[in-house]
Amino acid sequence: MMNYDFRQIEDKWQKYWAKNNTFKASNTSDKPKFYALSMFPYPSGAGLHVGHPLGYIATDIYSRYKRHKGFNVLHPMGYDSFGLPAEQYAIQTGQHPAITTENNIKRYREQLDKLGFSFDWDREVRTSNPRYYKWTQWIFIQLFNSWYNKKSDKAENISTLISIFEKEGNENVEATCDDDTPSFSAADWNGFSEKKKQEILLKYRLTYLADTEVNWCPALGTVLANDEIVNGVSERGGHPVIRKKMTQWSMRITAYAQRLLDGLDKIDWPQPLKDAQTNWIGRSVGATVTFNVLPFGEEQGGDSNSVLPPTPSSGGGANARLTGDSSMIGVLLERAKEMRKNPTPAEDKLWQALRRKNLDVKFRRQHPVYKYIVDFICLEKKLIIEVDEKIHDYQLDKDAQRTLELEQKKGFTVIRFTNDEVISNLEAVIKKIEDILDSLSTGEGWGGDNHPYQIEVFTTRPDTIFGVSFMTLAPEHELVAKITTPEQKAEVEAYVEATAKRSERDRMADVKTISGVFTGAYAEHPFTKEPIPIWIGDYVLASYGTGAVMAVPCGDQRDYDFAKHYNIPIPNIFEGVDISEEAFADKETTVIANSDFLNGLSYKDAMKKIISELERIGHGKGKVNYRLRDAVFSRQRYWGEPFPVYYVDGMPQMIDEKYLPLELPEVEKSLPTETGEPPLGNATTWAWDAKNNKVVSNDLVTLSAVEGLDKGDGMPKPHLPDGQKVQHDGIYPLELNTMPGWAGSSQYFNRYMDPRNDEAIFSPEAINYWQDVDLYIGGSEHATGHLLYSRFWQKFMFDMGYVPKDEYAQKLINQGMITGTSEFANQASVNQAYISGYKTEGGFEGKRASNIIFLIKENENGELDKFQYYGDDVKYVFFSSDYEYLDEYKEGEYAVPYNQVIPHRFDVNYVENNILDIEGYRKTNESYNDSIYVVPGGFWLDGKFTELFSGKSREFKTYPEVEKMSKSKYNVVNPDAICEEYGADSLRLYEMFLGPLEQSKPWNTAGITGVHSFLKKLWKLYSPLEGGEGGVAPTADNLKTLHKTIKKVEEDIENFSFNTSVSTFMICVNELTAQKCTSKAILEPLAILVSPYAPHIAEELWERLGHSESIAEAPFPKFEEKYLVESSKEYPISFNGKMRFKLELPLDMDKDEIEAAVLAHEKTQEQLQGRTPKKVIVVPGKIVNIVG
Repeated sequence: MMNYDFRQIEDKWQKYWAKNNTFKASNTSDKPKFYALSMFPYPSGAGLHVGHPLGYIATDIYSRYKRHKGFNVLHPMGYDSFGLPAEQYAIQTGQHPAITTENNIKRYREQLDKLGFSFDWDREVRTSNPRYYKWTQWIFIQLFNSWYNKKSDKAENISTLISIFEKEGNENVEATCDDDTPSFSAADWNGFSEKKKQEILLKYRLTYLADTEVNWCPALGTVLANDEIVNGVSERGGHPVIRKKMTQWSMRITAYAQRLLDGLDKIDWPQPLKDAQTNWIGRSVGATVTFNVLPFGEEQGGDSNSVLPPTPSSGGGANARLTGDSSMIGVLLERAKEMRKNPTPAEDKLWQALRRKNLDVKFRRQHPVYKYIVDFICLEKKLIIEVDEKIHDYQLDKDAQRTLELEQKKGFTVIRFTNDEVISNLEAVIKKIEDILDSLSTGEGWGGDNHPYQIEVFTTRPDTIFGVSFMTLAPEHELVAKITTPEQKAEVEAYVEATAKRSERDRMADVKTISGVFTGAYAEHPFTKEPIPIWIGDYVLASYGTGAVMAVPCGDQRDYDFAKHYNIPIPNIFEGVDISEEAFADKETTVIANSDFLNGLSYKDAMKKIISELERIGHGKGKVNYRLRDAVFSRQRYWGEPFPVYYVDGMPQMIDEKYLPLELPEVEKSLPTETGEPPLGNATTWAWDAKNNKVVSNDLVTLSAVEGLDKGDGMPKPHLPDGQKVQHDGIYPLELNTMPGWAGSSQYFNRYMDPRNDEAIFSPEAINYWQDVDLYIGGSEHATGHLLYSRFWQKFMFDMGYVPKDEYAQKLINQGMITGTSEFANQASVNQAYISGYKTEGGFEGKRASNIIFLIKENENGELDKFQYYGDDVKYVFFSSDYEYLDEYKEGEYAVPYNQVIPHRFDVNYVENNILDIEGYRKTNESYNDSIYVVPGGFWLDGKFTELFSGKSREFKTYPEVEKMSKSKYNVVNPDAICEEYGADSLRLYEMFLGPLEQSKPWNTAGITGVHSFLKKLWKLYSPLEGGEGGVAPTADNLKTLHKTIKKVEEDIENFSFNTSVSTFMICVNELTAQKCTSKAILEPLAILVSPYAPHIAEELWERLGHSESIAEAPFPKFEEKYLVESSKEYPISFNGKMRFKLELPLDMDKDEIEAAVLAHEKTQEQLQGRTPKKVIVVPGKIVNIVG
């Protein structure tokens, strides 16, 4: 048998599989089905590195195994081929993204084929192919034409909602819809214009237009998803990202929040992934609480320099103009609180009367106004009531001055009563108050309960409401600009601008930084009526919850730290708890204190009580809340799925399904337009002819069409002059945004079932046969992106009756990561050097120079000295990792003229055993070519070595660090090179051998030699068969080795423990080699066992065993326990406790037979030398010990 020529063998069988469609799956088979899925890749220009195939290899092993087990296996592959990199490349080079994508796919296909995957390539899909994205557009239309009925707990066609509106309005409709959806009757609905009806329906549709906070990257001209942003900049290009509001298409995924949570209990997915989705969805039980914002400033006719907190009042909240003197507001507030607690008898009597009487206005007591505290005030009528004690008889001048200031400077009406008047003749006092109220006009519309602004928060701890000492809004909250005082405006705007440059992910991750700004505004506590300062802070996000929090610093550590940082009060509402050092968050041991009617209650009891009270006073209600927000579905990119949408009178209209796909138009450039429109705004043929159902020139669109004057029917329009006919025939502008990257991946697994079907996304036969994915292996990075959105689409498709399962993947495994070994050494840049205290060749001190390099050398006396090198073109100085004087270059006597030494990554392809190939590396970059490479013995420049220390190393050493394998980290190992040197089977085995599938493991090319040697040994094991041998019967040892291997490999594959299978193969081959096994009865099943892991060599061995068909569907060997049952036992024979030899005896011998056999053995006789043993100890199945 020839040597193991893996290159010839692998090329042969890859061509055989392609020619014979070996792995083609059928949609009609009597075999049980098995659907194995790998996440399809984005075809980047870099191609695959050795980390990418890890999951593909694992899926392929399992697919091949199930094929051996008699299953009809669907194992497809395709390309998620829309993406930003191809578009950016088009911008840089002018090459169309389609050409770039096609070239990249060709490269990927070559690499995948070389690895021997059992993909059914007849089912290949590409998300950028119109035949594919036709169905993405189709699903978008289905979502647009649907609403979520909470009563039936599923999506329904929008026509059922319209039918309800026509008969009874929306009073009894329970639907997931926009918060600002108005109430209307059937009569209202039937009287609405067509546009008004469409506007209302948009508030219910599962895909809709809305103004949404997005991550906007000006440099790229597009919205970015959270996972496309790293450290506040775009992952692609490192450009700044800001938060801004834009009109975007959104998906109402929130309708499915609870079902997405419940579904996790039905699927076999990794718990960390389930936890990630659970946390992302974020179900919380608590209450919404409404806080009224207290008016202030000139906009309400007040003093722009004043701030007036509220005083207690009854009912569901009160209006208060903030008019207290800001320079003394703190003192006034504290004094007012004390006075409310200790009213005079007359004040208390009048207060009770004012509260009881139906005066149609609200009064407040002990309320700061200007620099005074007045007894009672009606803000809407600007009326102040003072009740004077005897002491006022002695301060008439002061009272007169006070009244004058309040009336003439502040515009209030002031009336006074004595204590006696109130006590003895209350009815007359009230009558006078009523008469004066009737004579006064209401001021500026601030009367009654009509608060201009309210803040709604959701909290899981409404029981702590009496511990609220401030509120925090998201900087992007819509109220911020409206409530901020003039004094705080500049500071607030600067903070908002700074926050807009940070991504939501960065803000969420930053738990250490404490920052915020006071808006100058206050909210009113719904129970105490105390003023609560309103801050903004970037730790609150507008896209989560309501974008506002009621801060309870005694019960939340982040609020606690914020309050400490800004010296905000921290009231303690927990009985017997010390909060001097930290917040208290233990709900189970909570006993509420200092909280009025909640005092003494436990957490659970307090929750029930507070929710009941909030609902009673109209300031909140119990609620289940979800952190999950609706998914933004628009991108301002060219290279993406176009929306099947055109606009009439500003309202979106869907293109009829019959005319899909709507294909991407050609554009001159992929950049946004000069007027800021997305790249599709550059298209000149991008309008929809609604009459002829085709794309036409933009020039045919008229203003009347955009404004909806013509519906494309060519009929006279009575609302036009003389009923004239409009000639444009209904030609309308098309949507300029494209869909996001996750659109194409949200149903690709179902499209694989019937990818060549142009009439339907899949046939009933295909979906009913395949049903769902049996095994999905993919990366955990998709947990809250693709894997969540695809579950949402699947549940929608289930609701509409298109698919039989509401979860598409019953089992999912997250493969780990193969990490790379990056190589580093230190680098100093000299082109920004500034020399201070050293003379240059020009004789100038302190001159900026890039032409002087200081190094350390050894002088003729063996002492350290300074070496100066002048070189105009030197870009960098690189220091070998074993260079001993590196610290001197940071500070010290020999300090260099560059100000920093930083780590530098070296391309691993030029490093071997931590030694840099300087000459090879220099050629990779012009700057590296013009750099100095400092080593222990001197330095290299321009390929020449200058010695500074005699006898020391001239090699440039790097130091390794394990990181994610990435092109940007220069640690990528190309699988093509591995396949060329060791073969695809070696690569497949080695990737599995590295460790458990789910774990990350470092790549080390040197380690692959072990599995390559194993394949050579396997090949050699079959060599004797070449000479016609192999018909011999297997020995018991052969059978034992084989069946031990069958058992272990089958268990390993079923448990996805592929790494231990590789070890089992090695043991098996070693044992069979030692046994000199040449039996086909052993070697044939062994080839099948190896086939899923190393398919090329297995196919070749199978053929050489005399088979003409592929090994791919050969039945998997059956394990037989009987071959592992031992018939004999090798006993250790000991004399006086010392083992002298071993003797194999049948296991069915009894004690006496064992003793007789041992004593009769010649080696026993040699040991005894004629002596009679004192006794023989026999333990059947274990030991024999002869004593004496």
